[in-house]
This record gives sequence, C-alpha cells and structure tokens, in this order.
Amino acid sequence: MIIRDFHEAKSTERRVADQQWESVRMLLADDGMGFSFHITTIAAGSEHTFHYKNHFESVYCIAGTGSIEDLATGEVHAIRPGVMYALNLHDQHTLRCETECVFACCFNPPVSGKEVHQADGSYALEIS
Repeated sequence: MIIRDFHEAKSTERRVADQQWESVRMLLADDGMGFSFHITTIAAGSEHTFHYKNHFESVYCIAGTGSIEDLATGEVHAIRPGVMYALNLHDQHTLRCETECVFACCFNPPVSGKEVHQADGSYALEIS
C-alpha cells in the first residue's frame, strides 16, 4: 500500500513548477501502478498549449474556472469544478485558466517526474 501526503510531497522533488503552474506528482512510474497521478495548480489568466503525443491524460477540475480548446476541431469547452476531460486521441489542446485552477491528473504511461515539456507541448516517451 502506498500512502502519501500532498502537503508533505509539496516540499520534495515530487513538486515540479514554473512561473505559471506547479504539479505535485503523487504517483510516478517507479511506484509501479501503470499510471501517474498529479495534483496540478495553474495560475489565473494563464494559457497553455499541450500535445501529449506519447501519453493519454485525464484531468478532473477540483477548483477554478477556464476552458479547453480542441485545436483539431476548434471546439471550446468550459472547465469548472466537477468537469473532467480525457485526451483519448492525444488531442492537441489549449487550456485557459480564468481563475486559479486545481486539477487531479492521470497519465498513461506514467511519467517519471523528471519530464519537461518539449517545444511542441509534449513529454518525451521514456524507454525503461
């Protein structure tokens, strides 16, 4: 059984951040669960374009408001607490946060915790 405290994990190498977001990686690849689980906080007024070509991601909004745009179709969907989106087609998307947003995110395959976003908004696929 794995037990982790979010507040404790925030002060370890499991916290990854830049100026507009922070992600606390509660489960990582080396935990052996087959997915990684993150609590991610994104700054109000920020916009981020991602394209996880090597990963599937599901995202559940815990707090905040914003929108997600599917860049293939131009469709824009409201994000608010209780809304989940899943990038089941490796969808390239732009996430816009009107207010500070807090998300619970799962990645498959799991991330190691050392990834950085590449220029195209993706994470490289790590080969073990």
